[in-house]
Amino acid sequence: MSKKNTLRNYEFVLNNFQNHFGDIDLTSITSEEILAFMSTVPDGTKQNTNKLRFSLLSAFFNFVKNSLDHDSQNPCDNKGLRKLFSLAKLTQLKILEKDVVDEMIFRTQNQRNRLMLELMALSGMRVGEVPKLRSMGIEDRKAIIRDPKSGKEAEVAFLPQKVADRLRSYIRENGIKSDARIFPLTYAEARLIVRKAGNLVGVHVRPHELRRHAATYASRSGTPLEIVSKVLLRHSNLATTKPFNYVSSEF
Repeated sequence: MSKKNTLRNYEFVLNNFQNHFGDIDLTSITSEEILAFMSTVPDGTKQNTNKLRFSLLSAFFNFVKNSLDHDSQNPCDNKGLRKLFSLAKLTQLKILEKDVVDEMIFRTQNQRNRLMLELMALSGMRVGEVPKLRSMGIEDRKAIIRDPKSGKEAEVAFLPQKVADRLRSYIRENGIKSDARIFPLTYAEARLIVRKAGNLVGVHVRPHELRRHAATYASRSGTPLEIVSKVLLRHSNLATTKPFNYVSSEF
């Protein structure tokens, strides 16, 4: 969390704390009263935000204890409250390094499967989007995705030039008509292609990890987060992208 957000939350908690308790002696506040105070948080606040505010309030009481009154007790230091407002542990997301992905693609001999892997790993497409591609939707380096996950009528995925060239050659060589699907496979069949490609290099791979790789590699190459989010991943909100921490090796 940024320092600005932390300060805003501290200000919110302490202002509401002051309004709720007034000039009451801090050392007289009980755990039950803290629970009652936390229930006054405005409706509609996300549970994780409530948990964060509780942790900030607990930090405030620790400050009072350590700096002002060593004999005071922290009313937030209660087993029931800690359990109720415990922050979920962050899960480290698996990152597929470039050499692993390159080897997966290189060892995949089937041209169709190889192209599908490239669209996911290099263009950030979702596994369910690739089978939806139609020949008429390939325009230069753009791939038009109909009925994407966002609920929009269509979205545009941008392809590396070499992938776009290979895709057009595949369409031409296989005589795929303009209104036909390029990869007429089911969602389950597309997922199986990813799993088999991972097995070739001894790695268990989920399709979303290829999309994550595309974002990680773009970010590490200097692409601004806003471009990674809006253009590559096609997220409607930048906040959806930030938690993934694409630059970190702990993606």
